[in-house]
Amino acid sequence: MTYTETLHWMFEQLPMYQRQGKTAFKKDLTNTLALAKTLGNPEQKFKSIHVAGTNGKGSVSHMLASVLQTAGYKVGLYTSPHLKDFRERIKINGEQISKANVIEFISEHKAFLEAQKLSFFEMTVGMAFDYFASQNIDIAIVEVGMGGRLDSTNIITPLLSVITNIGFDHTAFLGNTLDLIAGEKAGIIKKNIPVVIGETLPETKPVFTKKAEAENATLFFAEELNPPLPKCDLMGNYQKCNLKTCLKALEVLNTIDEYKITKAQIKKGLAEVKLNTKLRGRWEILGEAPKIIADTAHNKEGLSLVLEQVFEEKYKDLHIVLGFVNDKDLDTILPLFPATAKYYFSKPDVPRGLEATELYYKAKAFSLYGKAFTTIDNALKAAQRDAQKEDLIYVGGSTFTVAEIL
Repeated sequence: MTYTETLHWMFEQLPMYQRQGKTAFKKDLTNTLALAKTLGNPEQKFKSIHVAGTNGKGSVSHMLASVLQTAGYKVGLYTSPHLKDFRERIKINGEQISKANVIEFISEHKAFLEAQKLSFFEMTVGMAFDYFASQNIDIAIVEVGMGGRLDSTNIITPLLSVITNIGFDHTAFLGNTLDLIAGEKAGIIKKNIPVVIGETLPETKPVFTKKAEAENATLFFAEELNPPLPKCDLMGNYQKCNLKTCLKALEVLNTIDEYKITKAQIKKGLAEVKLNTKLRGRWEILGEAPKIIADTAHNKEGLSLVLEQVFEEKYKDLHIVLGFVNDKDLDTILPLFPATAKYYFSKPDVPRGLEATELYYKAKAFSLYGKAFTTIDNALKAAQRDAQKEDLIYVGGSTFTVAEIL
């Protein structure tokens, strides 16, 4: 198969949460463990840091990878979802896995993948771990896909576990209360493995404390850290909490004998996250006069922080290009948006995308007015036509919305 044919087989033949949603979700590690065994248990052949959380886990993962890369380590990075190219999910020192490697992995294991009926995410985790082991990396930063306890990445035994924060997202799978969601995320806490918690809430802190005690895992709280924060090239006020989480994780990592990361390396690594890891979509400025800002925040907690920063910007009129997937709780999300903005609604080009007309009427009920468009690109072009030089255009609501305009 060609690379295009390989991706088509992966995306279309097998369930993929990124595209389909609930029907692709499997609450079981059986398939992942079976694949790992077939591959010779590659997850046991490299060191790792495991990162979970509702918001910020992608940013923290990229920050950690950048600093470790700057410190001279060969760093694997596994994240999801991707924005433009599937290979963004699997990188070593910022370089994506090659097309040849993707083709080779699927071709070699296709019969097993079909017979076992592995999901897209399960096979991708296997591909990443197999690739990292074959490339003799020094350490991998592994981002949880969803939840933690039953996530396919949770077959690793890391040097350190990190949980950024807890918020309401994917409640159909993880539970509809903060303590239930925290319980799922806390599933990555392993016996005798230290764990860093980025942010806590009254409902979540006892959950982490109880789980850590049960596993004899030393618990560290990043929110207690109050140093002057180094500069980071990831924009957005919300990155302050992510920075604290990253710094505390590095502090703990430095207590492990073989790791000695200097303050200078931390400073340089954080200043060059985008350069080193090629991360995009976090408070990304795409244009000036009018200023265009895109951000992948897609749940209540994430959007609350992003919109606070939008309101701090200087502009005459605000134009918002908005698209969601169909499993978001819009009754809690839409009230965050200002009634004074002009809206451009569209459906992200994935099967889970919420129809533009449905979003239009839903938003209208919250006094958010605008027009529906057939594509995200058309919505952005309309906003650019309407906007004056002193206006601001914000693009968001979903990772897929942002992906289409990058």
